[in-house]
Amino acid sequence: MTGTVAASDFQTAPADPTSVARLAERGLRYALVDTSDAAAFGTWFQAANRAFLQPARGDEQLARTKEGIGYRRTTGVYDDALSVQADWPIATVNSWPAQLTLPGSTPELPRTLPSWAISLVTVAPTHRRRGVARDLLEGELRTAAALGVPMAMLTVSESTIYGRFGFAPAAFAADWTIDTRRVRWSGPVPSTSVGRVEYVGVAQYRDELPALHDRVRLASPGEIDVWPLRWDQLVGVDAPDSDRTKALRAVRYVDEGGVTRGLALFRLTGGDDDFTKHSVTVERLDAETADADLALWRFLLEHDLTIELKAHLRRPEEPMRWLLGDFRAAHVDVWEHQYLRVLDVAAVYEARGYVASGSVVFDVTDPLGFTEGRWLLTVASGTGRIEKISADDRTSPELKLTANELAAIYLGGVSVTTLVGAGRITEVRPGSAAAADALLRVDRAPWLSVWY
Repeated sequence: MTGTVAASDFQTAPADPTSVARLAERGLRYALVDTSDAAAFGTWFQAANRAFLQPARGDEQLARTKEGIGYRRTTGVYDDALSVQADWPIATVNSWPAQLTLPGSTPELPRTLPSWAISLVTVAPTHRRRGVARDLLEGELRTAAALGVPMAMLTVSESTIYGRFGFAPAAFAADWTIDTRRVRWSGPVPSTSVGRVEYVGVAQYRDELPALHDRVRLASPGEIDVWPLRWDQLVGVDAPDSDRTKALRAVRYVDEGGVTRGLALFRLTGGDDDFTKHSVTVERLDAETADADLALWRFLLEHDLTIELKAHLRRPEEPMRWLLGDFRAAHVDVWEHQYLRVLDVAAVYEARGYVASGSVVFDVTDPLGFTEGRWLLTVASGTGRIEKISADDRTSPELKLTANELAAIYLGGVSVTTLVGAGRITEVRPGSAAAADALLRVDRAPWLSVWY
């Protein structure tokens, strides 16, 4: 693990003075929210919820949310000139330092990086196109950098917004739809002496999931540590009487020693007109071993009385696809999910692991100034070292790129060669893309299994 940020530092650091001044010029007030104040937090969250087109929350839900995310740095922009709801923010954001899993990480020797997770970014429709989002996001980046957090990250509802701030997609996800009538499992059948799939109650699933995920995420670049409220939301604690919650079922895979190595949460829908034609919706599947992964997928794909399986927020490449018997049984929609923004080049690129030795120069332009300059990355024995060099040093393979591409290639989710082909990166010397790809190669494509 690389570095930590004390809660007292990130929660109470002053609001970014540049954003305070810019918004004040437009008659708006940029301020931290005291999350210990139930009323202040409640109006802040209701405003964020409204901007995401969600219904108003009741007192019990607000209290649960306050308990679940009240530890975060919570910021609002207020228009004190409003005649009604002046205590409601017209823009919101909250943030916290989470641990991002890096290439080269294993559960035994973890590599993680404290990264500024940014969430609930909203601007009310009444105050759009006034530069409020710019001041929110740039304020977050300056605050993170001032606190010594080397990376910022977010997941997005709209993919066109964040590139202007130096963010780029670095890990991808996929929605899978599989016609289970075409599946003829062609893989191995795990022996029950090695492990087995068994039903568990949803409450037990919830109890076992955090520990399993903490082990799994440390072997998966792009994952982050997950807060307890997210698991509660997954199993429907905040909506116990909803049809979705009532339909949830859970199974686990246990090894020969009785240790849980995999968990799956799913529900069955449809079948109203024909009871043999239900759909399986996989809410989540975590597997620590290949046996657990394939056994859980096989159980779900061969579930009786079903014709279709749907799984959201999965890896674009799942090993089980190669065992379906009919490759075209699966339809996969791939989309960008985890966005990154480098704030400290040396800290970020020296933290991850490498599989080859060599060197490359990144000549970076950054309108916000965080990563501007020429940076020499030298890798030996799996360890990277970064130094800023002069414009006259031309001894290594060199690439010209912006802060966006510097973030996009970091986890190995997209190759430098691809971005050269797209015109997003320029090779200063021929062969520089191949040299960089050799250094940044990963054995497992990065992936993030949650929204935040």
